Amino acid sequence: MLVVWGRKNSINVQKVMWTVAELGLAHERKDVGGPFGGLDTDDYGALNPNRRIPTIVDEDGTTVWESHSCVRYLAARYGAGSLWPEDPSARALGDLWLDWMQTTLLPDLAPVFIGLIRTPAEERDMARIERSIRAMGETWRILDVHMEGRSFVAADTLTMGDIAVGAACYRYHALDIERPTLPNIAAWYERLRERAHFRTHVMIPLS
Repeated sequence: MLVVWGRKNSINVQKVMWTVAELGLAHERKDVGGPFGGLDTDDYGALNPNRRIPTIVDEDGTTVWESHSCVRYLAARYGAGSLWPEDPSARALGDLWLDWMQTTLLPDLAPVFIGLIRTPAEERDMARIERSIRAMGETWRILDVHMEGRSFVAADTLTMGDIAVGAACYRYHALDIERPTLPNIAAWYERLRERAHFRTHVMIPLS
């Protein structure tokens, strides 16, 4: 059975758990990280020398860490023709939007989320938070342009390309911030909200 190590309120774990659910994989999730601790143990260090979450261990012993590597592995092994597009062009689109979330969107999403959700009000750097909110709004416009005439990020159905940006999109909409009007993202986000596994694994209270 697949084992997923990580706490459910981590966005990186949410990407993996959403993927697991969409693929219908039998699994066990073990709480580690944050208030659960466990990352500094010898056993966890042997699985993931970075001592971060998530880590997955497949039933054959294959061990993968880094959330997007986990998503790619699961999609490739169990989701050929669905989460893992067989068409190389569609698969490349999925790949690039997975990476775009990490390299381009996250640098502004992270300080807003951490500042507003995990930092006491009296300790917040509001100038930085506000700069990141404005920058993030412009960054989301890149995806909004891409989504013109599209139902999902990389194909006509959900693929791995939707996973990371979809998880980020929930956080973006759940934060109490001002957002620009992005009609194509709004329509795509509503399609994600219709998916039971997205609601279960991603749309949980921010903490």
